Amino acid sequence: MANIKSAEKQNRKMIKNRARNRAAMATLRTAVKKARTAVDGKTADAAKLVKEAVSIVDSAVTKGILKRRTASRYVSRLATRTA
Repeated sequence: MANIKSAEKQNRKMIKNRARNRAAMATLRTAVKKARTAVDGKTADAAKLVKEAVSIVDSAVTKGILKRRTASRYVSRLATRTA
């Protein structure tokens, strides 16, 4: 338990940031999974879902939720599946 005022504030910030990051990662994982299943099932909207997933991955990098190379790996794997 934090005793110093600044440490208490940092804990509050950490809780908020963690909630935001977890929500963003959940959205990202869902989008990537939908794109993957669409590509594997060869559905008509697979290209659109892949484009959305790549966009979400890129925005996660911009927000600092994912590292650049991790995002690149996700996008590369999706692109390999679509090819």
